[in-house]
Order: sequence, then structure tokens, then C-alpha cells
Amino acid sequence: MKVKDKLKNFFYLEEEDDYVEERREQQESTHQQPAPSVPRQQVKPAVSKPAAVKKPTVKERQKHIEHSNVPNLVSITQKTSKVILSEPRVYAEAQDIADNLKNKRAVVVNLQRIDRDQGIRIIDFLSGTIFALGGDIKRIGTDIFLCTPDNVEVDGNISDYYYEDIQ
Repeated sequence: MKVKDKLKNFFYLEEEDDYVEERREQQESTHQQPAPSVPRQQVKPAVSKPAAVKKPTVKERQKHIEHSNVPNLVSITQKTSKVILSEPRVYAEAQDIADNLKNKRAVVVNLQRIDRDQGIRIIDFLSGTIFALGGDIKRIGTDIFLCTPDNVEVDGNISDYYYEDIQ
């Protein structure tokens, strides 16, 4: 029996039952009007709660939560940031690079050892992935690209005049 009482107290179910009983008594008393000459005495319960400490009912707590201006904040912290170095040999490896980007990891993609047409397809695929994730892609060398998700910010540029001399 004590466990049941503790659960009721924890979930404020007992107070809600008391509130329902009080409302029922009030409705009954309004329907049955006592004789004006005989004053009615109110019977106090054996255990009374202090008037200053009133626990809110379930409905009151739900209303308070719904109308609260304070949003629930959850702090999500990553242990460490990782930069993945990738040198794909076939187009199918582009999916692994995209998975790393989805997991909020920056990826350096070296396309120097792959056929030019395959490299263009990989960059097209990664560009779509990065666009969908809100990230960024930058060229950092000859056939070398830095792909970053939205949580990584890249500052600065590498000048292109060196690449013009090579081609």
C-alpha cells in the first residue's frame, strides 16, 4: 500500500483525486441549500496540508510547460573533430566520402590517381551531397578538394595563378 501512495504522491494523482472530490462536494452543496437559521460546520480532514505549500496538479503543470517561454536546450558536444583523407580509386567510393560528411567530418579528397571523367563524376556527386548538407567545397590543390559539412568553417583562399601555369 505504501508503494501505491508514493507513486500517487510522485505523480500528484492524490491531489487530483482530492480536487475532484472537493468539486463534487461544492456542486452538491449548491444543489442542497441549507436552512438559513442553522449554520453549517465544515469538517476538516484529519491530515491537513499547509496552505502556503500547494503542489500544482497535473493539468496545471502541463499548461505551464505548454506556455513556458524557455526552450528545452540540449547540449551536444563532440569529443574531437576529424579530418578524413580520401583518395578514391573508383566512383563507388564517393558514397563513403558522403557518409563521412553526413557524420559531420571534413574530408580532403585527392583525385590525382583516378581517371578525369571519374573524378568529375565524384565531384558532381559530392557537390550535391554538400549542397544538401549545407556545407562547402573548396579546391586546395591540383585535383585536391576540401569538403566540409555545415559545422566546419573554412577561411582563406589559395590563389589560382599557380594552377594556371601547370595547365
